[in-house]
Amino acid sequence: MRIHSDSFANGALIPAEFAGGHAHGFAPDRNPHLAWDQVPEGTRSFALLCVDPDVPTVPDTTNRDDMEVPVEQPRADFFHWVMVDIPAEVREIPAGSCSDGFVAKGKRNPSGPAGSRQGLNDYTGYFAGNADLDGQYFGYDGPYPPYNDLRLHHYHFRLYALDAQTLPLKPGFTGKDVLAAIEGHVLAQAEWVGTYTLNGKVLAG
Repeated sequence: MRIHSDSFANGALIPAEFAGGHAHGFAPDRNPHLAWDQVPEGTRSFALLCVDPDVPTVPDTTNRDDMEVPVEQPRADFFHWVMVDIPAEVREIPAGSCSDGFVAKGKRNPSGPAGSRQGLNDYTGYFAGNADLDGQYFGYDGPYPPYNDLRLHHYHFRLYALDAQTLPLKPGFTGKDVLAAIEGHVLAQAEWVGTYTLNGKVLAG
């Protein structure tokens, strides 16, 4: 199975159009275009995850003017998009069709391919306790890494072809829930990776 995007090249920087934040605040937050082919026989649905494995694990070090987040700081996964039950006949998700702007407190019913279901991304936990932003963040919300992070962040768009038409997941499921539910049901997997940073030093190399 192959996947590609017309929104950015594999391994290249993600345009701010498809990011959650830029240097001046929230960005357009549109989902990127994705398309795939060479789907294996027996595929009954797809699951889609977008995960950033480069998120700092010491929150107190992020977005500070008096220090930088060192490259060697331990990192953790952060899910930006969680979608399941994508019908087997679907081969493309147009840019901006599932997210076309940041919504404070989260998108309640984000659009997507007919029949698909979208779970909570990890901004749900990140904004918890913030009076202006606390909420349930369903669907896609793009990159918004700490501006003082010295590590380039990588965003893995992972598509799974499954032998199950639906997954036994309750509303409000997370990326980790999906990974557990698809175990033993994956016929094929494909990945497209984009990068993003808000740190000028990282862009300068």
